[in-house]
Amino acid sequence: MGTLVNIDNGGTLTDICVLRENIFYKTKTLTTPYDLSKCFFDGLRAVSEVVYGKEDVAKLLAEVDHIRYSTTQGTNAIVERKGPKLGLIVNSDNSELIKRMRVHDEELFDFLVGERIAEINLDDLNDADKAAETATVITGLTSSGANRIVVCFDTGDSSKFESLFKAIALDTYPRHLLGAVPMLFASELVDDISADRRAWTALTNSFLHPAMESFLYNAENRLREYRTKNPLLIFRNDGNASRVAKTIALKTYSSGPRGGMEGVKNFSKQYSLSNVMTMDVGGTTTDIGHLVDQILNEERRGKVEGVPISFGLCDIHSEGVGGSSVLSVKDGTIQVGPESVGAVPGPASFGRGGKSSTITDVNLLLGLLDPSTYFGGGLKLDIDRGRAAIDESIASPLGISVDEALHKLVASYEQKIADGLKGFGDVTQDTVLLAFGGAGPMNACGVAELAGINTVYVPKMAAVFSAFGIGSCDIGQSYAVVLSDRNLDSLKSAYSDLIARAERDMFAEGYAKGDFEISAELVSESDSKETIYPLNGNLALLKGLEKADSITLEVRASKRLKTDDDKQVKTSKGKAATASGMRAIVGRDLKSHDLSVYSVNEMKAGAHAAGPAVIEEEFFTCLVREGWKFVVTDSGDICLTKGVK
Repeated sequence: MGTLVNIDNGGTLTDICVLRENIFYKTKTLTTPYDLSKCFFDGLRAVSEVVYGKEDVAKLLAEVDHIRYSTTQGTNAIVERKGPKLGLIVNSDNSELIKRMRVHDEELFDFLVGERIAEINLDDLNDADKAAETATVITGLTSSGANRIVVCFDTGDSSKFESLFKAIALDTYPRHLLGAVPMLFASELVDDISADRRAWTALTNSFLHPAMESFLYNAENRLREYRTKNPLLIFRNDGNASRVAKTIALKTYSSGPRGGMEGVKNFSKQYSLSNVMTMDVGGTTTDIGHLVDQILNEERRGKVEGVPISFGLCDIHSEGVGGSSVLSVKDGTIQVGPESVGAVPGPASFGRGGKSSTITDVNLLLGLLDPSTYFGGGLKLDIDRGRAAIDESIASPLGISVDEALHKLVASYEQKIADGLKGFGDVTQDTVLLAFGGAGPMNACGVAELAGINTVYVPKMAAVFSAFGIGSCDIGQSYAVVLSDRNLDSLKSAYSDLIARAERDMFAEGYAKGDFEISAELVSESDSKETIYPLNGNLALLKGLEKADSITLEVRASKRLKTDDDKQVKTSKGKAATASGMRAIVGRDLKSHDLSVYSVNEMKAGAHAAGPAVIEEEFFTCLVREGWKFVVTDSGDICLTKGVK
């Protein structure tokens, strides 16, 4: 394997990780939300300088085998409620579907659709005289503000009726007019017996599509200018990657956090950890995960913001709190997020026009962040702007000093993340916390204390851990079709069709038949309960399936790129760590205290010390609280423990 480039695009920062000749290189760049392709290439330029000692994007792209990209933009857009307005077309006398969707999440449904709902009589679709009148619902929805339209019929043959309506719509509205307001037909996106899942899948995909389409194709076109030999691969939320043209928008939802969880899975194996809670803190969200016995918890039918979709998702909870989350006061109570200032305008201390207080400003004023070395020295922080923002938005409304406000803000911030951890999974005596993301290590000890966790791991690659994690993914595609006829001939026909699609798609990825693996299974659903029957190369309809509400054939094609790493990492004390300097920190007593600062890059395996102290490298800082100790593992990761002699 040659050079691999992994990029994880977040709401505030974009992380880049390069593996070349078994050496990892990393860097970060500010996310440019107005044009994501800019920060994409800014990152390539920056990391090429790290790799070669001078900027040379052309050389990097000439040598690269794969560029894999993940993003939290979809997650952030839904968390922050930023995106297009959708219209929904359903069949008449189908109020129950809308009622059920509102029960799932009324607030999310109202945000996405609201009252922009139209009904049509399916009987009219076969009546030529009523065709034009039927299509006027499109005009009605666009007049009410819909930027995109989703069509989902709750009927036994939804695909047939949606195809009829599509033909009428395209006949009534020429493509150059209809294209201005794209339409998505749920049955074309996914084959699923559940109208609820199909509708939510189509709505969320339509909501995420515009930003992803604009960026991904723009980035891919710019890569072609460099004559990149392999296409851009999109890391998906199912743990695999594929080229842009074969990736739907919804598959990018939570793909960045899923990359982090892939890294956690490998980390847990190396350290033989059986119960791991994770906090991946970025600029906009804290993504929380839980691994038990080194197994990722994946739902076959995932949930986006609690609503059901047809695709599988890794079980990750995104809490609306991050390094750039807005801190405010409402009715005398401190509020943390979910709004975020992102990278533009960014926290007040960025000096880019932002006036809102964030935890980044708080940690700067506490003394934890060095304004001259933050972000590898590439972004100078303005203490005065940060102080003015906190005074105006927090301290003055509460009638307290800025220093008092700082510790109240830290307590609220850490409590929100700790509550998210405890609400996501059971914390037991053997639970450890893995903290990563640019802002993850900073408050990890405080969050762990509030959550009742006594051991915290901070990976050496914590700052770019999600980008690091996607480096272990394979290239693959998955397919599913509901069997309309429950007999062996129908199964063989459906299987043949899906295999043909898989071979065609994998050939487009650069792999011929026989170069990739194929797996297949039947999934029966009865009373909303699913049972999986692996086919293992033998096509057969097992007994009992005839009573199922539905039978779905699923096929997966995968080209394995990653190799299993059985390396076991030891953690043992050696020589005491040597401090690289001192830093004045405002303590809970509101007095200044000089704490030792330990550099990750200067410590060797076995180095150890006790808190209170500060650990840092170019792109992350970790506060070791009083009562905590740390030791550097054989792999250069940090293990922090509380109350251990």
